[in-house]
Amino acid sequence: MTTVRIGTFNCENLFARFRFQSNVKPENAVKDGWDVNQTAFDVLNATEKKLTAAAIKAMKADVVALQEVENLEVLRRFRNDFLGGSKSFPHSILIDGPDPRRIDVAVLSKFPIVHARSYQHLGVFSRDCLEVDLDVGGGKALTLFVQHFKSMLDKEHPCEGRKRTRDRRADQAAAVKKIVKDRFGAQAGKKPFVVLGDFNDYREADQGTTSAIKSLVDWDQIEDVIGRLPGAERWTHYWEGNKKCHLPEAYRQLDYLLLSKSLANVSNALPELVRKGLTPKATQAGTSRFAGVTAKTVASDHCPVVMGIAV
Repeated sequence: MTTVRIGTFNCENLFARFRFQSNVKPENAVKDGWDVNQTAFDVLNATEKKLTAAAIKAMKADVVALQEVENLEVLRRFRNDFLGGSKSFPHSILIDGPDPRRIDVAVLSKFPIVHARSYQHLGVFSRDCLEVDLDVGGGKALTLFVQHFKSMLDKEHPCEGRKRTRDRRADQAAAVKKIVKDRFGAQAGKKPFVVLGDFNDYREADQGTTSAIKSLVDWDQIEDVIGRLPGAERWTHYWEGNKKCHLPEAYRQLDYLLLSKSLANVSNALPELVRKGLTPKATQAGTSRFAGVTAKTVASDHCPVVMGIAV
């Protein structure tokens, strides 16, 4: 069997736009839509990008599913400038999605990407469900379904965000389950696939509502492998809370690696979470941080999650 280290990371606003260098007129920098070049603009907040890169490097992953990436050119430039170039991840993919903020899901891979499909035409996904087939060698394929569900933020009703956005996430979770079943059948768990990404919800009921994603994360054809960790270690996201809404700070699992049952049954490893890029305010992450992390300058508000999978 081949062991492939698969990870997911919401890298929080991997943007390059709107940070033009001095004496550059944006209208003159645009060619054929947008010409990405160093003479026209800088990567937005290079310090944070270095920390984001440090978190990705710490994963030691063969394949990383990313959320909140602006576009493919930004992803490749980030890889070239901060991850060591194409030799680090020779293969990359991103398909522009419908999000008004222009944040997309993406994949960086050491293995060839031999098939990709977008499902944004269904009109249910906030970003996309990006289906990717990887050639992991020996005639074996591994399929990823990369997610970034609707956030719990409701600007008009900030104290009821989770409740008011629940239905959209529930629809997205149901759509993912149907997509996997349409691809692999009712006994999909017999096939090698991983559903992964930022689901923007957790299992516990609170804030006047219940979880929108349990139909997917508790599906009998998959295993949520973060559940292999002790309960106190399963959180992947730190939230400072909202004093106006009387909501305290929270440590929750928003990020998921859902392995098909066939993969989970032969993959006995534990998932690993990289917490060194979080704000020092997240005291449950301990005290170790990457150099340069401050209360305001972080790798992300999410923890990368990675695990070695036997394929």
